Formats: sequence, structure tokens, C-alpha cells
Amino acid sequence: MLAMMLVSEPAPPMKLKGLLGLSVAIMLVPGLGLLLIPLLLNYPMAAVLLVALGLYASFYLSVNQDKGLMGTLLALGITMISALGTVDYSLATMVLQSLVSSVVLVVICQWLVYPWFPEDNEPETSTKPTPEQTNWIALRGTLIVLPVYLVALTNPLAYMAMIMKSVALARQSSLVSAKNAGIELLGSTFLGGCFGLLFWSLLGIATNLWMFFLWMLLFGCYFSSKIYQLIPSRFSTSFWVNVVTTMLIVLGPAVEDSANGNDVYAAMFSRLSLFVIVTLYAWFAVYLFEYLHVRRTQSNDVASNVSSSESSIC
Repeated sequence: MLAMMLVSEPAPPMKLKGLLGLSVAIMLVPGLGLLLIPLLLNYPMAAVLLVALGLYASFYLSVNQDKGLMGTLLALGITMISALGTVDYSLATMVLQSLVSSVVLVVICQWLVYPWFPEDNEPETSTKPTPEQTNWIALRGTLIVLPVYLVALTNPLAYMAMIMKSVALARQSSLVSAKNAGIELLGSTFLGGCFGLLFWSLLGIATNLWMFFLWMLLFGCYFSSKIYQLIPSRFSTSFWVNVVTTMLIVLGPAVEDSANGNDVYAAMFSRLSLFVIVTLYAWFAVYLFEYLHVRRTQSNDVASNVSSSESSIC
């Protein structure tokens, strides 16, 4: 997921100074989740309120300040790390260490690959949302993740994939409207699950680390072609990024299930069912908040028109 976040945007890799700064930020920002662990164990209501506030801040950073990676790391840190810490503090610290090492590895790979495949410089066409829109989107993302986080606290090890999926959905929901939220959220989740099942089936041809690497390389080339429209697609970049994210979230626990001797396909279908439920809830949240936002905007317009009419009469 971190690799997708870092490389999906067409931009050159960060310099060494930026990498050091990002590594420190990763240790500090997601490390806030470690501070929440004692609160969750002793003062759960206060801890949940702080998690809600942190989620709002993370999505506000992603939307208003164009700090998508930092916002996502904050969301993952205060949810995943704090939830795992209620089971075992060492698990939480291990996840934090893996975040830092993963980002360093991804940036080093970017340094090696980017000179061979630089992108064309294109002018940015995206428009920045207004402060009011940003508040609504940040609140919407918070209410997508928070219920899933509360469910995950009942059994963090079983529902960790749901937290990752909900954060990915909340991040994606900031890029879609209610009109196309069904295709963007539900369609990409379903397609990502299908690709995860296909990947695992193909891995059965020869089950070893090299084949895992080669299949991942092949799937990565295909998805990259879709994301950058090398292979034409009527779906947006965010759609294909979510497809890849869902496939990776499905495959990770599948490897663990296989190592433990569990039924991989049964576990996959169980997780995909939970993902669909979370996605339907995210879709509902997008529709609800856009409806409320439109109603509030219309009410404000009517009030301003009435006020201007009274002023003109006077």
C-alpha cells in the first residue's frame, strides 16, 4: 500500500534529505498510536474521541494540504497501531518499524528505476476544494473509518485487514462524488478481490517465492498500464489504485493462512464479504453526506437571497 501511495503520483522521487525527513515523520506521526494504547486500556471513551479527532486531521491533511501520504500514515498509525497495541505492545512497535523500512525500500527502488522511466511534465488540472468542502470530506472519511475501528477493537488480529481497507476507501472517497461512488468504491473492491483470487490460483502452478515475485511483476505491469492509461480504460486512476490495494490486502493474509495450514479460499471469501459490507457502508456515507451538503448549500442560498431581497426593498 505504501509503495502504491508513493509511486502512483507522477512525480520524481524524493531526495535524501526528504527521505530522512519522511522517515522521522513516520516514526513520530504513526507513533501517536503507541501513545493511545494506555488510554484505550484505561480510558477507552477518551481514546476513541482522540482517534476520531486524529482521523479528521488526517483526512483534512490529505484533502486540503495535499499531504496524502502523511494523512494516510496518520490514519493507519492511530488505528492499526493502537488496535494492535491492545493485544501486544510488541506487535504495534513491529508494525511501526515495518512502516519505516518499507518507505525507505520504496524510495530506494524509485531512485534506481526513475532515471530509466521518467514521466512527461504535464500541467496540473486538479482544483483545490473549498474549506467547507474539505471539512465535509474530512468528516465523511472519519465516519467511514471510525465504526470499522470500533469493530476491530473487539478482535484486532482478525479485523486488521478491514482497518486497512476502510482507510483506503476513506482516502478514495475524497476523490469521488455520490454519482459515481458505486462504481468507484464497490466496483473496484469486487474487481480487486477477483484479481486476488486469480493471483492465488495462478500461484498454484508453482508455489515459490520467485513465482510470487514474477506474478506480482506481471500484475504490476498490467495495473500500471491501466493507472497511467497506457492501456485505455474508462475507469479513473483512483479506481485502479483501489483495485491494486484490495488485491494486496487480500493476498497478504492469504500467505499467512497458507503458512498456518488454514483454508485460503474460505478465508479469502470471508474477508471479501467483510470488504463488501465496509464498502457498502462507505457508499452510503458518501451519498448521505453529499445529500446533507447539498441541502445545507441550498438552505444557505435561499437565506442569502431572502436577505438580499429584504435589503433591496429597504
